[in-house]
Amino acid sequence: MIRRVEANGIKRGFLITLALLLMIAGSSLGMSNASAAPYEQKKTQDAPAFSEVSVHDPSIVKDGDTYYVFGSHISAAKSKDLKSWTSFANGYTTPGNTLFGDLSKNLAGSFTWAGENDSDSKGGFSVWAPDVFWNEHYVNDNGTKGAYMIYYSASSTYIRSAIGVAVAPQIEGPYQYVDTIIYTGFTKDSAYDKDSKVDKKWTNTPIQQLVDQGKLQGPRAGWFNADGSYANKMFPNAIDPAIFYDTEGRLWMTYGSWSGGIFLLELDKATGKPIYPGRDGTTKDGRLIDRYFGTKIAGGYGESGEGPYIEYNKETGYYYLFVTYGGLGSDGGYNMRLFRSHNPSGPYKDAKGQNAVLPANTKNAAFGNKLIGNFLFNSKMGDPGEGIGYGYVSPGHNSAYTDPDNGQMFVVFHTRFPQQGEKHELRIHQMFMNQEGWPVVAPYRYGGETLTELDEGQVVGDYQYINHGSDTSAAIKQAQFIQLKADHTVTGELQGTWRKVGDASVQLTLEGTVFDGVFIRQWDDYTKQYVMTFTVVSKTGEMAWGSQFAPSTDATVIESVYGDLDLGDTSRVVANVSLPKQGSRQTSITWKSSDPNVISDTGEVKRPEIGEKAVSATLTATISKGESSKSKAFHITVSPYEMATLTAQYKFENNLEDSEAAFANGEVIGDRIDREGGTVTYTEGTSGQAVLLDGKSGIKLPQGIISSSAYSVSLWVHPSELTLYTPTFFGAMDSNHWISLLPKGPEGENTMLWSGSSPWYTGSTGMKIKTNEWTHLAFTVDNGVLSVYVNGKPQFAGTGFPDVFTSKTGTFSLGVNWWDPAFKGAIDELSIFAGALPPSQVAGLAKVK
Repeated sequence: MIRRVEANGIKRGFLITLALLLMIAGSSLGMSNASAAPYEQKKTQDAPAFSEVSVHDPSIVKDGDTYYVFGSHISAAKSKDLKSWTSFANGYTTPGNTLFGDLSKNLAGSFTWAGENDSDSKGGFSVWAPDVFWNEHYVNDNGTKGAYMIYYSASSTYIRSAIGVAVAPQIEGPYQYVDTIIYTGFTKDSAYDKDSKVDKKWTNTPIQQLVDQGKLQGPRAGWFNADGSYANKMFPNAIDPAIFYDTEGRLWMTYGSWSGGIFLLELDKATGKPIYPGRDGTTKDGRLIDRYFGTKIAGGYGESGEGPYIEYNKETGYYYLFVTYGGLGSDGGYNMRLFRSHNPSGPYKDAKGQNAVLPANTKNAAFGNKLIGNFLFNSKMGDPGEGIGYGYVSPGHNSAYTDPDNGQMFVVFHTRFPQQGEKHELRIHQMFMNQEGWPVVAPYRYGGETLTELDEGQVVGDYQYINHGSDTSAAIKQAQFIQLKADHTVTGELQGTWRKVGDASVQLTLEGTVFDGVFIRQWDDYTKQYVMTFTVVSKTGEMAWGSQFAPSTDATVIESVYGDLDLGDTSRVVANVSLPKQGSRQTSITWKSSDPNVISDTGEVKRPEIGEKAVSATLTATISKGESSKSKAFHITVSPYEMATLTAQYKFENNLEDSEAAFANGEVIGDRIDREGGTVTYTEGTSGQAVLLDGKSGIKLPQGIISSSAYSVSLWVHPSELTLYTPTFFGAMDSNHWISLLPKGPEGENTMLWSGSSPWYTGSTGMKIKTNEWTHLAFTVDNGVLSVYVNGKPQFAGTGFPDVFTSKTGTFSLGVNWWDPAFKGAIDELSIFAGALPPSQVAGLAKVK
């Protein structure tokens, strides 16, 4: 939604419009009423200047010539051009908070119910997902009109939350608390959440006052389950407010997260407070109207859906509802969805005509146009740029902005990135309206580009292609290779046709599916060049992108692949070699070994045994594309196995001593590395005694127990329970560089060695060990080569493992780390080795004595 302050300083109300970005005469965007000329081509080819900020759940607003975004955990940033951003908030600092002054005191009215150091928000305030706008109608305490209003969320659990309101004369605050307007998570009778003193009975909210004032007909019986708990499958979690005006000047708030869905309430423009319906009912199309929460417009039944945002388009006459599905973490599959309606209160429908309000017992993945999900324009041998490529992980919780002067549309969201863990940044992408009246999102972040008239010669060529699909998954969509040919056919990994419509619009038919959108020239910040792109959406609501390669002959592509093709250090090979089979633009790479007894054509090596000599062979790669080819040879030397040297051993014979006497004793600690306390006992182990951890305690090991790039760890574990992310052995140089041996990891809940977060590495065994029985776990690291064993058998082998322990100052522990639940169960016979254990040595350690 557009929120703007004119340059002359006169504050005006929201202009709510999602105007068409381009209206080209003769249907350049496929719109029959198009009349405006296309945007002129950007004359400069200078690279745009970006600066990054981290603002989670960003909501955008413009004041004068400055754009602002406000996000969760009291984060905020500003920009003049939507490219270079500067943070100006200071998080949970109190007093002296940038946005709220004395935060604890100012927002106490909301924190009384939820948020401040309570229940799941222990150690923090849990202030989430605000929305800011200028309300010219708001009546201040002194009788004057006009204020900036911030609607924020305070939350203690996944359902006990509240939405509060604060006001300020200037956009950067400080904001003064006004009221808390929506409460959720209340119960029929007195009840308390864990680690909370808040009595959740509904009479302890202002709902009782509304009943006493005659504004509500008493509590609704349906708010409560049979046991008196809050019926969160039907009713909302009070977070993620977003404010907008309709075409008649009425003010609305949409809000909600997961639980029972997304709701809508009208607001009093003078006070900014809800106009509660007062009575229950249903809409004409059968949707719920609740006396307190308002009208349900999306989601329900516990299916994911949060971060609602509504914007009106005066050209199409639709209100567009954005929501985000999935979990916000890097493994949660966060992705943005879109619906539209001619009425602010719905029904909102997707391109397939499906209502945004879900039926019971229905998964949500097939509902809503999917705008952006996990993707990677994966870089292959010979492609431009360095690294794995350009992509996003869990992009979502967006707002939107439309420039009232030229109609440019933008989607504003946060995203994580492939192999970068939970690091997240703000991103702005331009949107365009297609001929069906659906916004499509540009593949690359906004760099100042504009639509321009294109001829067919500019768009013919080779492309990387991403289809975002309709799933909600942690899986990352990988790019496919297609060619848009001059005869209007599409070849490559997908087959079809294409045609340019007017000046910049495109219609693709791929494998029988029709997509409609635009061509746009953009800056690719990964390859540092301007490229032709397209963005299209299908009639079933699947967004697809294309990014063009520079024109090139087959021979030139082969030369690029030849130059990039590298197997690393082949003078001391200790593991199977990963041999790429495909290069840039479907270039074929085949391999031939001079001696399969040393290394096979597929890269499988046969290492000599301990005491034997190294062996050598030549691997030859043949790179082919079309009728061109070229060969490249690699000399491979395979090193024999070597005995690893025991450097420390903790047998846990009723003590925490290193039996090798090389390192200090272990130290009992609490349920995190940095917490004191904790107790351990001892129980029968695989050999003598074992240490028993109670799920509230851990063992801190000496610094420097590992300080090289070649090491091994062996131990026996007997878990009483399996909890996601809980470590057995943990080691770290800092919070971004660590390893963790997990009985139950995030990849299919399998046992794994995990390393993070710069970069992330997953060494999954493909299996999950059992509770209440002894299992031997071991892993070896040999200069980037990782092997993981279960009960003496190799279950994972991989290369590229990070070199974590670069000095003797590392932190090590058993059963705990800095973040996750502590291990509950027994651990025995922890052994640390210098060097990588050969399989025979691991097998020996896995035998019960």
